[in-house]
Amino acid sequence: MVFPLRAACVPVLAALCLVLLAPPAHAAGPAYTALGDSYSSGTGTREYYDSGSCQRSPHAYPVLDAARLGATLTFAACAGAKVPDVLNGQLGSLNATTRYVTVTAGGNDIGWSSIIVQCAKPWPYTCWGDIDKAETYIRNTLPGQLDQLYARIRTLAPNATVAVVGYPRLFNGEECNAIARISPGEQAELNAAADLLATTIKARAAARGFAFVDARGPFTGHAVCDDVEWINGTSWPTGESYHPNRAGHTGYAGIVEAALRA
Repeated sequence: MVFPLRAACVPVLAALCLVLLAPPAHAAGPAYTALGDSYSSGTGTREYYDSGSCQRSPHAYPVLDAARLGATLTFAACAGAKVPDVLNGQLGSLNATTRYVTVTAGGNDIGWSSIIVQCAKPWPYTCWGDIDKAETYIRNTLPGQLDQLYARIRTLAPNATVAVVGYPRLFNGEECNAIARISPGEQAELNAAADLLATTIKARAAARGFAFVDARGPFTGHAVCDDVEWINGTSWPTGESYHPNRAGHTGYAGIVEAALRA
């Protein structure tokens, strides 16, 4: 006769039964650290874990991808972060056991948000000059900053799959927002600057052997003023403006997940 295991747990076998009957331990998922600025933290999705300035959102692509990958997320990204902020304040969780790293950085270093705000004014006196200054910064200064950041990430997380996530083009050439005036010509110049930023980040990521996630193609057809926007136009509060909305972060999650699994 075969007895249920619990019935067989006589005192002599008690210790063995405790081992056999204990629920299986669940190992923590692979470690994933999300680094970067507001495009990583989830600004634009209008719901945040914290009441502070980092605006980390449950709808941000790192949260979505951590769930898809079964990973344990360290959500270090913070709205407003520049490359030095990431380098000096967000890398604390990286180590030899880190499995995944994503990073979006560089937009704040060139003053991207302030440039768009200036171009959206009724009299954008400095719009074109601000774009020129940003492009000069991208060419002359940003590459060295990114090299320093990427090198430090690799040193601290030598075994991680690292995906450098790029920024999309924001505009489709249409004017659809009554409270923000950005002409088609200015939109084209802003998109050209976004292209320069993307190709510069891609080159520095490739030099370090990191994957580059190019958002420009997937976001085409989902810019500000498109029928299905993945980017907020001018919004209230203004900090939500020109950032990916929840649909945009879902779009990001798909292409980032593919890069991390590759």
